[in-house]
Formats: sequence, structure tokens, C-alpha cells
Amino acid sequence: MRHAVGCAAGARLFPAAAMASLGAGPAPKAVVVTFGGGARDAETFAPEGQANIPLLLSQLIPQATFYTQVINRGILGHYVATASLATGVYERFNNFAATQPENPTVFEYLRRDLKRPAEDAWVVAPSNGFGGIGESNNRLYGTGLGARVILPKHLLAAAMRGTTGGAMTEHMLRDNYETPLFDPSPTGSISEQDLHRTAELLDLSIEDFRAHAATLNSPDELSFYIARQIMRRAAPSLLWITLHDIDIAHSGAFSLYLEGIRRSDRLCAEIWRTIQSEPEYKDRTTLYVLPDFGRDSDEDSGGNGFQHHRTGDPLSRTTWMLVLGPGVRQNVVIDRPVDSLDLVPTLAQRLGFQARFARGTPLTEVLS
Repeated sequence: MRHAVGCAAGARLFPAAAMASLGAGPAPKAVVVTFGGGARDAETFAPEGQANIPLLLSQLIPQATFYTQVINRGILGHYVATASLATGVYERFNNFAATQPENPTVFEYLRRDLKRPAEDAWVVAPSNGFGGIGESNNRLYGTGLGARVILPKHLLAAAMRGTTGGAMTEHMLRDNYETPLFDPSPTGSISEQDLHRTAELLDLSIEDFRAHAATLNSPDELSFYIARQIMRRAAPSLLWITLHDIDIAHSGAFSLYLEGIRRSDRLCAEIWRTIQSEPEYKDRTTLYVLPDFGRDSDEDSGGNGFQHHRTGDPLSRTTWMLVLGPGVRQNVVIDRPVDSLDLVPTLAQRLGFQARFARGTPLTEVLS
């Protein structure tokens, strides 16, 4: 991985323009992008996989501090693993349960400590169980301090209700790639009143939303479209986006898995370009990109290779993270192992709140 990153960066070993102080000027913001499903080095940073991530290698990593060993020691399920990333504690609930995290989330820490309104923390997530990720059931934090959560598939299903154009967007609505049963209807529902309220909040007409969704190729493109509207309309201090197309690997189609990786690569670059083009985000926003975990090795007899993440072997637990933005050193590769729980304490230090119950350690390389 170090070799791939070094080749992509070439001789650009210049540090980022230093900020006078992280505390000076407008309040800092953060955007977190997680890949639900993960991707192995063989299909990304290894020589045979680098063609799948050209923009990560040529555009983002040369501007970033890049961690090559991010270890997930928790449950390898997408909702529970993403909840662990958002709390800084390894959550232990059933991955398929409709439940909230037991520990306070990064969104609650931010809103409570900095006294921020609900519109200042948002989550855009796939719809298979992620509805509860914005707020914990921790009694010390109570209710009402979480993030606003948008499930684009639910939003689209509600927008298409009663129309004749459902067939055009059916491919966008698959709720869960981990079951062999195809259910095109996301569980849960959005009322007509909630649909109109969300559309108004995002400055979208339902008709325009339907029309745009019909032009997209995947749920992740829909998530990016929603996230961009949130950035332009609400400009939250913390925006969390979970991409999930890669998880189509569970279907066993290697070509679709590679397509998901390539799309994630493109969307991460588009998210960074959006950050740099929006006045509320430019020069004050740190971007964090990391998979939730990896996938099984081809050599492990107990797994299914790229298709699943069942064994708990090193490949399924080890991934990477890039961090770029103001004050973050460019073109730096960190080979020491770090824990996936380190994300929340790092966000806390950069944004100025306390993550009291998080068990990770702040990543000093991106805090200097």
C-alpha cells in the first residue's frame, strides 16, 4: 500500500499551507465518508487494483495524511460497525436489529458541548437499519441531541409512491445486499407530510427529486445528490455520508463489486470538489474517508473471498483512512497501526468538543 501511495504522489513532498491556528477564523467543519462493505487491497492499492481508484491515488491522497493500517476489532456488520465508528466504542448489538447505539454518538457530543441546533449535524445513510444511527439511547444524553438522518432510499420510495415511474428507479431501492432475497421496498416508511417537510428543508421539489433520481445509476449517487443539497442548504458542521454500493459484493458478482469501488472513488473526489467549491466549506473543512472494514482473503477456507467478511481474518479487519483539509499535512503516509475507534476523539479535538465515553485515541498526526 505504501508503494502505491508513494507512486501516486510522486515527488510532491510539500506540506499543506499551514493555518495560523485551527481556532482562528470561521468555526471548523468536518465531512466523514465511510464505505459500507469495504474493499481489499487486491482490488484497490495493490498494483493489479490501482486502476479502480485513480482519483484517490492521483487527487486525494497526495493532499492527505494517509493511514495504511486502520484496525476494526469489533463486529463486522455494516450498521453495528458504522455505529462503532460514530460512537468511538465497539457496539455489540445485533447488526440487523432496529436499535440505536448504546453509547453517545459524535453528533450528540458536538451538539451538546457546542450548543448546536439539529441542522448542524446530518447523516446520509443506506436504509438497511441505519435509521437509528444519529442518536444513542444513552440516558446521560437524553433525547433530541442527535443528528438529522436521511435515508435516501426511503425518501425516494416515498416520492415515487402513487406514480407510474417506479420501474425507472427500482434498481435504486434494494435495501440489503446481505440476503439472497430481493426486496425492492425499503423497510420503514416516510409519511407524505415528512416527505414534503424534507423536500422543503433541502430546497427540492418532489418532482425535481423524482426526475433527477431517474437519471442516476446507483443508491450511492442518490446519497451524494442528497448530501450536496444538505451542504448547500444547511451547511452543517458535521456531515456523515455512508456509501454502500461496494456491498453488492455479497451477490457474488465480482464485476459489480469493482464497479462499486470505482464509483466510490469518483464520488469521494466529487465530495472533495464540492467542499472546495462551497463558500461555507472551503478552507475550513476536514474530510475523512475510510471503509468500515475489509473483506475475506481468497486463501481463507472459512470465508468466501471478496464476497463476504465473515472470518475475522486480518484482511477483513484491516483497512485505511485518509484525512485532508486545513492544517493537515499533505502527502504523508502513516504506517503505524491505529484503531477505527480513533476517529471520534480526532473529530472531537478538531471540532472543539469532548468525546467523554469514546475509547479511541486522537490521531496526533492530523492535529498538529
